[in-house]
Amino acid sequence: MTKDNVLKLGVKDLAKYPFLAEAGEYLRDTGLSLEHLGDPDWKPILERAYGRIVVASSGQIYSTDIERLDNDSEILSFIVAIILLKTAGVNTLTRRFSLAEARRAEKYLQQDLWMNKDAKHLDLPLKIIQELFGVRVSIENDEFVLRISDYLKRAVHFHEKEWKLVNRRVADGFVYLTAHETVRLIRTELGEYINSRIQSISITFIPEIFRERVKDLISLATRFSDTTIVSSDYPPCVKHATEVLERGENLPHSGRFFLATYLLAKGQTVDQIAPLFKNAPDYNERITRYQLEHIAGSSGKGTKYQCPSCDKLRSENLCFAIPDCDGIINPVQFGKKRKN
Repeated sequence: MTKDNVLKLGVKDLAKYPFLAEAGEYLRDTGLSLEHLGDPDWKPILERAYGRIVVASSGQIYSTDIERLDNDSEILSFIVAIILLKTAGVNTLTRRFSLAEARRAEKYLQQDLWMNKDAKHLDLPLKIIQELFGVRVSIENDEFVLRISDYLKRAVHFHEKEWKLVNRRVADGFVYLTAHETVRLIRTELGEYINSRIQSISITFIPEIFRERVKDLISLATRFSDTTIVSSDYPPCVKHATEVLERGENLPHSGRFFLATYLLAKGQTVDQIAPLFKNAPDYNERITRYQLEHIAGSSGKGTKYQCPSCDKLRSENLCFAIPDCDGIINPVQFGKKRKN
């Protein structure tokens, strides 16, 4: 928030958006320290923080019914959670937590934009979007308006037809969106922001009572540590996609679709492919298998999807061509030229 126009944030606001810098100020105002939080009386906060991470690790969103929860506990559990994650130092868990918390905040931002149309209540969500991500949003009737340049910078990562500029309402250099679309546009950046906050903190001490849960997190992370063996005959686009997943980073939907169709075309089964996605920040086993079975044609209408062409991959920034790619028009052809 700018010094010239500081918003007074209440405890409920911070419970919804605990990643804001004001949450740290709140902790200082309470007079609580890590030593205090290590007291057995505060163990419920530790357990809530640990549970918050476990929920995120499974690809789910931590409870969002703020009306029924203790706001102070919500803020403190987030703070303790990032301390546990920083101490554990497991990148996959941190990324999953960051994405889950971004999706949680996304719900609140959408509610605040849509339900509170008067200027007073819109101050907070609009300032979060503007101050954290540099996107100025204004309101015209029931729509949210932002500059084309701000839209294109973010929409380029979406490959569904509705995100193409030609399919949006555009006037005088501005794009018109719903509350849901406005917030969805910055979800990735919000996850990256939360992740950067975790990475930036310095932990020199943790209470002894925290250490057992740190060990549990390190153990939990082994569930997502499957190593992918990539054949040397695979094209560089496939190697890049699997490396992204191995690092626990987010591979866009189009990249996941491409990877699945390529491996299916090479004769791999859904059971063989599914473990590749375990490190994805938003991994959900049930949804992953459902999507793979749909792509393979073993569910739904029975249509087996084909691997996208090289031209399609280039248009989606998924191509990493090398000289051996010359002369092919589809990744499944990679290697055949050398053998011939």
